[in-house]
This record gives sequence, structure tokens and C-alpha cells, in this order.
Amino acid sequence: MVRGSFQRLKNNSVELLSVVSALIIWQVTAVYIVQNKFFLPSFTDVAEAFIITISRQGVFPFLSMNLELPVLLVDTLYSLMHFSIGLAAALAIGIPVGMLMGWFRSVERVFDPLIEIVRPIPPLAWIPFAIIWIGLNPFGAGFVIFIGALFPIIINTFTGFKSVPRIYVEAAKVLGCNTDRELMRRVAIPSALPSIAAGVRIAMGVGWMCLVAAEMFGVSRNGLGFKIWHNYYLHHMDFVLVYMLVLGFLGLLIDRLLRSYLEDKFFKWRTGVVM
Repeated sequence: MVRGSFQRLKNNSVELLSVVSALIIWQVTAVYIVQNKFFLPSFTDVAEAFIITISRQGVFPFLSMNLELPVLLVDTLYSLMHFSIGLAAALAIGIPVGMLMGWFRSVERVFDPLIEIVRPIPPLAWIPFAIIWIGLNPFGAGFVIFIGALFPIIINTFTGFKSVPRIYVEAAKVLGCNTDRELMRRVAIPSALPSIAAGVRIAMGVGWMCLVAAEMFGVSRNGLGFKIWHNYYLHHMDFVLVYMLVLGFLGLLIDRLLRSYLEDKFFKWRTGVVM
């Protein structure tokens, strides 16, 4: 067991050395070069701010209860709630629309010009309408995330369906798949799944960035992004960095969990294909 732990540590030595080196450079730059906590707090300042943050208590409403939790966890739960609302809506609409556009030429002709008109509009431009239409609540923030995540899902799903080799379709027809529903289920979806998964990963990254912007610009009164803006107004830049780092680690964790789930559930056949 000890030998196995030592081997894992040895295998990850490059990554650990990279992180430690970055922290040392950060600390030295902040303390001896910048010498101004407002412009660049040091690593030790941020670590101290993190300890203070997790020691504070906040309230998270759950069903009919008000749960008293560390304020950092409360903000994280709010942000995850906003993110889940937006991403779930984007998946529920984006994947079916992309599938229909990729499979039926008439559906593509109807939706393609509309999508290409709306897609270049930055998601942040929708913030005023999110506030007017929905209000300052989790669904308002979720709407902005939905706008940001929708189009990568549609485009990648559409591309995946358009890229299905014709020989697969012809072979499936010979073997008895004669309806569009059967062909989509047994041929198009499995073939397009890697492209759809890539679209979901891109959408999650865009949605996570939209989440921060939506909370910072007033669509929600809670969340990690809101606390970044709040602490900036108070000139507490060490706390700003705490919330920024939490956002970064959460984004990394969500992406790794998605990749692990997809590879274990759907893409086992791809293991070892590329070194």
C-alpha cells in the first residue's frame, strides 16, 4: 500500500512541481514586486481569506427549511443551482433541435437562418431581458446560462448527425431499419455521440462563464459571481481571488466528472485508440 502511494506520488511529481512552482512565483511576485494587496494579494493572503470565508455562516433555503451552512458552500450551491437550470434547459432543447436539423433537410432550412441570426449575439446582451422577463431569481440567471450553452449543443449535435456515413444508413436499411426513428436511434445517435459529447463539454464551459457574468451583473443576489463583485466593491481583493479559485476548481471538477462518466458509460470502445 505504501509502495503504491509512493508510485502514484512519483507519477504525479511533474504536476505537483508545476503547481508548487506557480504558488512560489505568485507569493514572491505579490510580496516583493507588486507590494500592494489591492493589485495582487499574495497566496498567504488568499489562504487566510479562505479560512475566514469558510468560518462564516450563511442560510440556504431548501424546501421549507433554512439550512445554516458555511457561506462559501451556500454561494456554491446557489451557483450550481443556476448552472443546472440553464444547462438542463439547453440540453432538453438543443439536442432534439440539432438532431432534427441534422436528419431532416426541411427542418434545417427552417431553423438555420434563425439560429445564425441569434447565435452571434453575446449571452450577456440578454441580461436586461432576463431581469425584465424573469426577475432576480435562479431562473433569471439560468436563462442567461441557457442562452450561452444552447448553441454549442445545437451546432455539435447537428454536425454529428450530418457526419453519419451514408454506408451505415444503407447497411441499417438492409438489416431492417426502415423508419427514420429506427435509423436515428440505432445508427445516427451512436455515430454522432462523440460530437454531441464535445458540444456538451463546450456548452458547460460557456455556461460556467455566463453564470459568473449573470451573477455579477445583477441577475441574482447570490452565488460565487455575485460575491466576486460584492467583494470588489469592498476592495477585498483577497476574497475576490478566493471565489475566483473556487470557480476554477469547480469548473475543473465538473468537466472531469463529465469526461469520466462519458468514457465509462459510452466510450469504452475508444479506450486506447489514441495514445
